[in-house]
Amino acid sequence: MIQSAFRVLYFGYAMNTLLITGGAGFIGSNFVRYLLSVEPGVRIVNLDALTYAGNLANLTDLPAPDRHVFIRGNVCDDSLVRRLLREYDIDTIVHFAAETHVDRSIYGPSQFIQTNIVGTFTLLEAVKQFWVDEKAFSLADVRFHHISTDEVYGSLGPEDPPFSETTPYAPNSPYAASKASSDHLVRAYGHTYGLPVSISNCSNNYGPHQYPEKLIPLVILNALGGQLLPIYGDGKQIRDWLFVEDHCEAIWKVLAAGIPGETYNIGGSTQPSNIEIVEIVCSILDERFPDSAYVPHKSLIRSVVDRPGHDRRYAIDHTKISRELGWRPRESLDSGLQKTVDWYLANTEWVATILDDPSLEAWIDKHYSRDRDIQ
Repeated sequence: MIQSAFRVLYFGYAMNTLLITGGAGFIGSNFVRYLLSVEPGVRIVNLDALTYAGNLANLTDLPAPDRHVFIRGNVCDDSLVRRLLREYDIDTIVHFAAETHVDRSIYGPSQFIQTNIVGTFTLLEAVKQFWVDEKAFSLADVRFHHISTDEVYGSLGPEDPPFSETTPYAPNSPYAASKASSDHLVRAYGHTYGLPVSISNCSNNYGPHQYPEKLIPLVILNALGGQLLPIYGDGKQIRDWLFVEDHCEAIWKVLAAGIPGETYNIGGSTQPSNIEIVEIVCSILDERFPDSAYVPHKSLIRSVVDRPGHDRRYAIDHTKISRELGWRPRESLDSGLQKTVDWYLANTEWVATILDDPSLEAWIDKHYSRDRDIQ
């Protein structure tokens, strides 16, 4: 693994103390674990509100727990954010904290506006004062990195080229619009105030610790219990799937050697349809449990009424980050899904804790109750 000298070759920027927002969530907790393993000199202050998708169980067995401090709090809490910046001398922010589920944004957009837009604004204002106005550090020694999504670009047709960093924004859901807005705020603070910022727009993540409202963990856990596997509409929506540990490595490379002011698209180079993803997961479970009463598990697949405004296709062109920073996804779709299934099978205590939450069952019933057989 490339270590800290990789940075010195480029800009001399060396992260020391990071504030990671949303670090108890799916991608954030995986990044905390990854960074502690590859950067022996850093310490992490982890700020998370522990909403439904944030879970302290995601932070057990960290590789270097003495270099990790957890703070329960909201990114919209201006006084808390400002205090943490000064108390811990934060020189790097990696901003994961966000409401992320499109379905939830359709039925309750206000929380997305608050967390994704106001929360990002609160962070930017605080670091502008601390880094730019008060000159707590040289601006060559700090970085604000913002985690965004490919959904800000809208939807692609069957023959359209993948999204690049120059693709115009065209968000189609309240979630995507809130993330597009936060992207624009980050870019504006970089341009107007000279704040050293970077942005990465990633494709659909999957892997360990993902909350089972999302497709892949939902399918794994439902199939194990012999429950129906819900698929929106015809299931032919196409996504670019990215294994979460590959995403973490890409973020680290952007922090280590990315150019301030730049945006980097991060994708997995895989574009199966949703129904294909579900069938692959079912095949893996058939192999793991050949004597299960539910084999073949794909017999559990059902179509449910499609969600409003469902984007048909996403795809990411990651040429820029590959060319400039030498990053490429390590996991194929098959290897990544194998690892994901095996993680859920091996972590039954984590799964049981999540499934005990009555709000998850209520949410699934609300959105996936109207099923009909796929033709």
